[in-house]
Amino acid sequence: MVTEKDEAWGGTTRRIYEALKAQILGGTYGPEDRLPSTRALAAELGVSRTTVTAAYEQLLSEGFLESRQGAPSRVALLHAHEGVKPLPAGTASRSAPRPAAPVRLSRFGAALGDGPTWVPPQSGGLIADFRYGDLSAADFPAEAWRRSVNAALRRRQPRLAYDDPGGSAELRAALQAYLWRARGLRCEPNQIIIVNGSQQGLDLAARVLLDPGDRVAIEDPGYVMARRVFAAAGAEVVPIAVDGEGLRTEALAGLDAVRLAYVTPSHQFPLGGVLSARRRQELLAWSDRSGAYVIEDDYDGEYRYDIRPIPPLQTMAHAENVLYLGTISKSLSPMLRLGYLVMPPPLYPVFAAAKQLVDRHSPSLEQEALATMIASGAYERHIRRSRRSNGRRREALLAALKAELGDEVTISGADAGLHVVVWFERLDRTQEGELIARARAAGIGLYPISPLYGADDAGHRPDRAGIVMGYASLEVPQIGQGVAALAKLLGDWLD
Repeated sequence: MVTEKDEAWGGTTRRIYEALKAQILGGTYGPEDRLPSTRALAAELGVSRTTVTAAYEQLLSEGFLESRQGAPSRVALLHAHEGVKPLPAGTASRSAPRPAAPVRLSRFGAALGDGPTWVPPQSGGLIADFRYGDLSAADFPAEAWRRSVNAALRRRQPRLAYDDPGGSAELRAALQAYLWRARGLRCEPNQIIIVNGSQQGLDLAARVLLDPGDRVAIEDPGYVMARRVFAAAGAEVVPIAVDGEGLRTEALAGLDAVRLAYVTPSHQFPLGGVLSARRRQELLAWSDRSGAYVIEDDYDGEYRYDIRPIPPLQTMAHAENVLYLGTISKSLSPMLRLGYLVMPPPLYPVFAAAKQLVDRHSPSLEQEALATMIASGAYERHIRRSRRSNGRRREALLAALKAELGDEVTISGADAGLHVVVWFERLDRTQEGELIARARAAGIGLYPISPLYGADDAGHRPDRAGIVMGYASLEVPQIGQGVAALAKLLGDWLD
């Protein structure tokens, strides 16, 4: 119901409130000074008394005024209020800006630098934007998702309450069955924690498993947001070089006091190597000896083209310290913030408690909708369609790169996933930034590989310029046009 007071709080009331507040802060009205009565001020301004009363009541609620029964309103003793002092007499509250107070951050806050690294999509006006991580909106199964959401809404609950921090029982049961069918991974529902995307899974792991100063081994190059979350937790990040067989596990043997290793063994990000069977065994043996945990990020496990699906580390012997991290960001949408952690049973209670402290639980409706979609088979039907669509995009990109650039480039990581890495044979690594800028000016969105390497790449980064080319958000004609424009740019620049 809209009250008379609500209606009074309009433009006029706000102007009166702001003018009085400025006069109080500016010293026109000092502590314990009387203000005009509401009747007198209303008559002077030519407005209703209700309008003035609403402004006074707002100042009273904020502690600028004091009022006693039968007595006029007075300015409160502002200097007695913590952090509130009147300005020197004669100055206005909107005069010269006050110097900004120094920002005092925790160690965690200081580690976050200047803020998020997110950059909005730049597809407007571009021939093609090869940003990796994005998906085509046309591939989203809108009708199947709508039916699943509606089905979840029809299952009315007797009351609205906080949910299980570990996640929906229905979704965890559906994921248990799906992971067995699709990845050969055996687990129990009470080993699965539902998280807001794989990034929250990494954040929870950092909170639960690491103390400041602990060492974390990560692939180099690798996923920047994993490196940042561990560094923000106060860990010492130790980059380990990768090659065609994935992480160079022999480097782990010479490291002391490593508490955690982060790997992408089924499709190394970004170079695309698959961790060989020998190195998988070496990694698990190292974990068993040292007691270190291993986070296995299977970020795009649904997309395999010329190779068979690679079984997760958790399916192998001596995998007691492995946490398997999955997401729907590459299969459905990165905007549906849902992922999951499959962990050793002893870790479940503390991870569920950490999840509860962070945000209580992931959104229930989306969890129930995804559970319905998986149980009905619609999710796997969508993945098969998406795999075919992205297979066509991949073929178009590889064909265009071969036809337009030929021996000018070397391609890696094309057997799986939704991106490839392209190395330019005639461009030095120092020219990478210029390549990106020239491409942008020509209407092509390209993204450098250099930020994916650690600050000190220890000499294992190639000397050539390299880019990561995502193709899942583009249509086949766009891919061809974008590569043709890139070839023209390089021809004009280098020839």
